[in-house]
Amino acid sequence: MASAPSTASPLGADDDQKPPAIASPRAGLATVALGALGLAALVAMALGGLSATEALAQLGLPDPGIVTRYGLPAMQAIAIVSGVAAVGAALHAAFLAAPQANGLVDVAGYRSLRIASGAAALQAASAFVLVPLVLSDTTGQPFRVALQPGNLWPSIPLVESALAWAWTGILAAAVALGARIVLRWGWTPLVLAGALLALMPLVVTGHSSSGGSHDIATNSFFWHVVGSAVWLGGLFALLVHAWFKGAHLDVAVRRYSWIAGIAFLAVGVSGVINALVRVAPGDVFTTTYGWLLVAKAIMLGILGAFGYMQRRRVVDRLATDPRARGPFVSLAAIEVLLLAATVGLGVGLARTPPPAPSSIPSFQEVALGYQLEQGPSLWVFLTQWRFDLIFGTAAIVLATLYILGVRRLSGRGDAWPIGRTIAWLSGCAALLLATSSGMGKYSHAMFSVHMSSHMILSMLVPTLLALGGPVTLALRALPPAGRGGVPGPREWIVAGVHSPVSRALTQPIVAAVLFVSSFYILYFGGIFSAAADSHTAHVLMNVHFLLTGYLFYWVIIGVDPSPHPLQPFGKLALLWATLPFHAFFGIALMNMDTVMGRDFYQQLALPWVPDLLDDQAIGGSIAWGTGEIPIVIVMLALLVQWSASDRRVARRVDRAADKDDDADLAAYNAMLAELARRER
Repeated sequence: MASAPSTASPLGADDDQKPPAIASPRAGLATVALGALGLAALVAMALGGLSATEALAQLGLPDPGIVTRYGLPAMQAIAIVSGVAAVGAALHAAFLAAPQANGLVDVAGYRSLRIASGAAALQAASAFVLVPLVLSDTTGQPFRVALQPGNLWPSIPLVESALAWAWTGILAAAVALGARIVLRWGWTPLVLAGALLALMPLVVTGHSSSGGSHDIATNSFFWHVVGSAVWLGGLFALLVHAWFKGAHLDVAVRRYSWIAGIAFLAVGVSGVINALVRVAPGDVFTTTYGWLLVAKAIMLGILGAFGYMQRRRVVDRLATDPRARGPFVSLAAIEVLLLAATVGLGVGLARTPPPAPSSIPSFQEVALGYQLEQGPSLWVFLTQWRFDLIFGTAAIVLATLYILGVRRLSGRGDAWPIGRTIAWLSGCAALLLATSSGMGKYSHAMFSVHMSSHMILSMLVPTLLALGGPVTLALRALPPAGRGGVPGPREWIVAGVHSPVSRALTQPIVAAVLFVSSFYILYFGGIFSAAADSHTAHVLMNVHFLLTGYLFYWVIIGVDPSPHPLQPFGKLALLWATLPFHAFFGIALMNMDTVMGRDFYQQLALPWVPDLLDDQAIGGSIAWGTGEIPIVIVMLALLVQWSASDRRVARRVDRAADKDDDADLAAYNAMLAELARRER
């Protein structure tokens, strides 16, 4: 279905500015791609080689040899750049290219998927090579020794970084295969999600995942990686699109300009937060790590200036003349090379040991990222905030977008029920309180507080958000793309709601099973005990609580239409069917005689938790008791929806009667009169 790319100049004769003469678009693409990979690898090798001696001296390890000393940072740079390219290509296929009328990706989307597949394959190969390189670096043995099967396979589970790269290779290989076989536009967002997921093992390892404040450092690094991948990867994908004279370049560049602006803000803010966690202000200009941070900040400023130039000089020009690709290609190629050099700088920074902390952190600071000074109370929950950079940011962004949508409707004279706005904002506030207040701070250290947060995130927050009707609001507020246009946010939402994944997950029985079974599998299946000390596991648990809860309550009381609508009586029956399972879960927790996560909680040794089993029983009682509050809200919402449905039916019948002069009633009366005549 993909046509062969043209071998003509990618710009055309009427462009204002042409790139250097090349043999074909493929040769130009290869030149830019290899230049970015080579520049990132060279910068990483140079900085990694300089800092390797310092790192080895601090760890007391022998030099593993020149292959590991320079090969490790080079392969890290190649793996990261290729992974970022896979993200960008998938982003272009999913959100910046127009699919065909039959739902298949067009030529540009198909090309992007092939590039995503190749980039992910290179990422997987680099990651698998990095596994023995990391083992060599960690043990101080030469690379050839670490590569021996007897040393390689037993050591991978024991070294966190090696295991992370192994997972990166597995995930990237899956993305490479998926991008190769996907042809329908509706599946391209899953390719993008997989490409982003393949970068996540890097987030949970390294400097950010250990030491004091590692919760803030890890969460900020998450935004740093995602923002950098979208920024660099999206720019490279657009450069390829322009080089091959792809259609709708003006629309794609305009959208990417907004995406890149948000990504730039995310990278800058998260980078500052992460730096403040790792380096004291006095160490910025006195340590190698600090100087590398300064260099990275300078590069970020230069890249921001290039982005500003792109927006001022290119976006408006493409809007007036979509054929004027020359300025965009020139600036984008330079910016891609600078971003690749910044990636190499980041690899060198990761290879450089940060300054030693001024004091030895306590076990609580190592395990939690912070110190707890007093027992929990309502006052502590309300005053001792620790902002969660993932869920707290999500709560603020969701509330802001909703308000903007309501304002857009109000600006054009359309009404929006105030009750839905109150429900949505209340759900965002509950999300913020459960994750960023003192409750979120203590939920990692006490099972009872964790269960309180769990109930809010899995039952209260999804209930309120489902009552807000965000999909309906978005479909009314967002403008349509128009026939033949590039699908925009409105079309993405429609495609997501009607996708095969959505239709499968919103089956009422499936949604109920996912919601109820997760309680039992997580706590009684040993997952919570195994992951109680992991910050990443707590983040994933919160995500799971929110998604399964929202899915269930969307089906039960959601204002937004579901792919599988239920009548009010069916909704009520499904709700009552889940109640015994929830009640039994709380009772089972209260009657357990073993402590989940005992080793972790015992090491924390909180003086206000003398009996861990008693604290667990309190958590069970919270699960049993607080689960009734969302159910009351659901029952009231169902009654209101049922009443409103009856009123709508009555109004529809009245309108029909007005149009046909009540023909149905006249026919009914005539039937009764005929029956009476026959009886007589």
